[in-house]
Amino acid sequence: MPARGRSTSGNAWFSMTPSGLQSPPRGNCLSNPVPSPTDGWRVLDDELTCRTRCVIFDFDGPLCKLFGGYPAHEVARVMVGHLGELGLPVPAVDDLDDPHAILRATAAGHRAPGGAGSPAGPAVVELESRLTAEEVRAAASAVPTPHADDLVRALAADGLTLAVASNNSPLAVERYLRSRGLAELFGRHIHGRRPDPSLMKPDPDSVRRVLQSTGINSAHCLMIGDAVSDHTAARRAGVPFLGFAPDDRRAEALRGAGVGGVLRSMEAVDQKLRYM
Repeated sequence: MPARGRSTSGNAWFSMTPSGLQSPPRGNCLSNPVPSPTDGWRVLDDELTCRTRCVIFDFDGPLCKLFGGYPAHEVARVMVGHLGELGLPVPAVDDLDDPHAILRATAAGHRAPGGAGSPAGPAVVELESRLTAEEVRAAASAVPTPHADDLVRALAADGLTLAVASNNSPLAVERYLRSRGLAELFGRHIHGRRPDPSLMKPDPDSVRRVLQSTGINSAHCLMIGDAVSDHTAARRAGVPFLGFAPDDRRAEALRGAGVGGVLRSMEAVDQKLRYM
């Protein structure tokens, strides 16, 4: 792993290039302007990168493939069976292999009065609880994203606050991070799905809870996510965003949503990351 330095302020410095993140020359980062890109990539400005104090990760994707060992379509099948046990119809969704799509659609049809943010109906709470149990089970066989563990440890060693804002259950996130020896590095800043699915990203609820638990201003944070919903949630919470897209489909989706900085691997982040 490349050597890292540290700024006198203790804040991270990031600059975006087409190949990843790289550090500026030694000295005051505000006095070293970053060249404008010529290929459509947006450079994260010096002022932003100098003041980054907290890195917020989406969970499934940037840190691991949650359903790498226990496939999502099997989880979806369990949820469809549970709907039958509850006497509820299978909702009309584009992808019946997507457990979150099933949960969202069921919630949309069985919402308690009051709209988004109000208590979810009993059937939705029951279905969400079942999904939580299946995600916790999946966490035991989740596949780590290459180089994500190293990146997390390096960021923590350099004094940055780490957090998770996820649409998965916080119990599943905690189980996975504990199995990797990383849970203590995130502390109490693991924020996942609530019983009300309407508060899942793209709603900014989980990102705002990160801001509350860390006490760090949104302008001093950077979120890493692999979905358009991550970008939308970060933007609505006022948090700068960095896209992670290990495949063309996700890269095209993120760029189509206006994400200027998209990296293809966590290794690119880790190898190009520096501290002044």
